[in-house]
Amino acid sequence: MKIPFSPPYIDESVENEVLESLRSGWITTGPKVKALEEEVCKYTSVEAALGTNSATSAMMLVLHWFGITRGDEVIVPAYTYCATALAVMHIGAKPVMVDVGEDFNISVAAIEAAITEKTKAIIPVDFAGWPCDYDAIQQLVNKPSVLQKFHPQSGQQQKLGRILIMSDAAHSFGAVYQNKRTGIHADITVFSFHAVKNLTTAEGGMICLHLPAPFSNHDIYKTLRLWSLNGQTKDAFSKSQAGGWRYDIVYAGFKMNLPDVCAAIGLAQIRKYQDVLLQERKRVFDFYSSSFSKYTWAWLPPYDRQGTSSSYHLYPLRIHTITEEQRDLIIEKIASEGVAVNVHFIPMPMLTVFKNAGYEIGNYPQSYKNYAAEISLPIYPQLTQEECNYIVNVVARSVQLVTPL
Repeated sequence: MKIPFSPPYIDESVENEVLESLRSGWITTGPKVKALEEEVCKYTSVEAALGTNSATSAMMLVLHWFGITRGDEVIVPAYTYCATALAVMHIGAKPVMVDVGEDFNISVAAIEAAITEKTKAIIPVDFAGWPCDYDAIQQLVNKPSVLQKFHPQSGQQQKLGRILIMSDAAHSFGAVYQNKRTGIHADITVFSFHAVKNLTTAEGGMICLHLPAPFSNHDIYKTLRLWSLNGQTKDAFSKSQAGGWRYDIVYAGFKMNLPDVCAAIGLAQIRKYQDVLLQERKRVFDFYSSSFSKYTWAWLPPYDRQGTSSSYHLYPLRIHTITEEQRDLIIEKIASEGVAVNVHFIPMPMLTVFKNAGYEIGNYPQSYKNYAAEISLPIYPQLTQEECNYIVNVVARSVQLVTPL
């Protein structure tokens, strides 16, 4: 049996939506992007959402809008995909890495210890779709001792009056925290719609705006939209209308817009996301948890507590008391039986670009512990019960062969 790790969900409704975009004669940013933005607003309960060409671009755009620049610091978890830190580096600021907890998510105590007078933002990451402790992070940034350290350098920073919380929710579209879906628990939330995500546009991202008064999230949307289109006062769709050719460039912006032909994929998927795609992911996730709970070596991922639930983006199984080398051998044996698995993630301090910048994995012991023991299993709606049974049996057999327990 051959089981891929994470194929995209493409059905007839997706094909029809994409074909409609292709046949319309309009494939770049236009009506389908706007429709997807509106669907995301309805789903997450945010006031405004902007589609972008990637979550990385989205994070860069937000940080730039907040006035973060050279000399500033942004706190990120050490255990995440590189894009979280690269977005900070690309705008000239310094990513300050902190350790995570056993639940894979950023440690609030570690955040507090890392805050300095240069800190302008925090980027918590909802690892595997499990939401961070946003209540604790919100309380932290509003503590008098933390507020005293915040020195605003831009108009947006002065208006907010504290450290910005920008959630990297690349994994957590559809997750629930304190009985509310992700998207409204941070000042700004960024989703990824990359090809392997729960909801995909092949490549793409979405900025969900939930800033407090006196900010106008609709006005911020207009600003970010303009900046994502080279600072041009009219998008290409508006320019294409009869007599609408004249435009101006009013800001030295970026090229970060989401095309209609990509948005069409996500538009078809979001219409069946809650009742079909998310529930099918939960089916697989629950089966794994039930099956592996029988083994003493299995360290199950967090996924459900009162008022909070995962988006079931990944199933990050950890194996108790194994080494990194043993984990790699287990993966080899699993692969030899036709099951594609993965590891999420190699902690950033172990990657060359960050090692060369002075980050050391020894400073992040929990991140390394999580990584060394972790194997991500296939989890997607198309998996059959037969395939799920096969995956569980192959994983259990492979663990026993490498580490008889």
